[in-house]
Amino acid sequence: MKDSSQQHSSSRKSKNSIGIVTAAHSKERIHGQLHIYDGEGKGKSQAALGVVLRTIGLGICEKRRTRVLLLRFLKGPGRSYDEDPAIEALQQGFPHLIDQVRTGRGDFFTAEESIAFDKSEAKRGWDIAKGAIASALYSVVVLDELNPVLDLGLLPVAEVVQTIASRPDGMEIIVTGRAAPQPLIQIAELHSEMRAHRRPKANELEHSPPSLIGGIEIYTGEGKGKSTSALGKALQAIGKGISQDKSHRVLILQWLKGGNGYTEDAAIAALRESYPHLVDHLRSGRDAIVWRGQQQSIDYVEAERAWEIARAAISSGLYKTVILDELNPTVDLELIPVEPIVETLLRKPTETEVIITGRCKNHPPYFDLASVHSEMVCHKHYAEKGVHLKKGVDY
Repeated sequence: MKDSSQQHSSSRKSKNSIGIVTAAHSKERIHGQLHIYDGEGKGKSQAALGVVLRTIGLGICEKRRTRVLLLRFLKGPGRSYDEDPAIEALQQGFPHLIDQVRTGRGDFFTAEESIAFDKSEAKRGWDIAKGAIASALYSVVVLDELNPVLDLGLLPVAEVVQTIASRPDGMEIIVTGRAAPQPLIQIAELHSEMRAHRRPKANELEHSPPSLIGGIEIYTGEGKGKSTSALGKALQAIGKGISQDKSHRVLILQWLKGGNGYTEDAAIAALRESYPHLVDHLRSGRDAIVWRGQQQSIDYVEAERAWEIARAAISSGLYKTVILDELNPTVDLELIPVEPIVETLLRKPTETEVIITGRCKNHPPYFDLASVHSEMVCHKHYAEKGVHLKKGVDY
């Protein structure tokens, strides 16, 4: 199932069905869009990194001109962030394809606690962003944590909106962070809110109910960002292993994604070329839509085949990160039973992280085990207006 509203709009054909639209023959848009990821839930910066990986992977595999600027506000030196290893892995694996700029201080502060340095750093970052946008040298510009900068009053919202609205025609701009201002949302073509159903704070798992298991994250909902966040987690895992000089192998298992045309393939192939033996990838399913009530025998066979591999991989402890992409709709379609999944997750090695994605009509029992559960809520998507999707960004 694709992490895009190509699938989302198709699912509207039947309100009671969950299915997929294959990527192979989709038309591609040429106009760049403004994406906003906000909300209290986890996955915003991860989703942006997932788009970066897709863009770079597609550029390498199809010999397209792709270059990415990752401009991070409020993330100055003196503090480490989850995405730092992922960015280091990107820059080491794909030199000259991604530029990174960090601005601000590492401390959390409110609007009342802001000082002249904060405004100066915000302006420095925005000046760089304006120059990058005007230059048209980048195919994707990520403005990470720009939303809280605007919410803190460190930059004029009107100027930011005007600059982004007048961006070059083919440039994608991705804005992340909590509390996106309404004027920015109004000009956005995509607005996906990461709604936090569960997000423990530091050390909270030590005092949490026994049902919660550390290292299980679930990304679900109708909005864009689920599989994209999972790609960001894969990058993070690889980068963490490299920074610690350890083996940190990643397994990406995808259900309901038969056929071809998915740029996860290009992204993962590019990763495997730069980091041999660190990433394993398997897709399962037909190259067709799977509708509720119209499942075929091959759907059950393919779903079970992938699950047997997933169960062995999780139990073995050989992989430090296992991504189960589109497992949720697979369970929702009753292609595999939920009990073995719960049992496997309950017994997983402590050091193994399991990331589960996909929308579903009913939350299966393993949702109660997750230490992180973010719902991607779709407030706006350009596909609803008939805008075509774009390889390397949407799928």
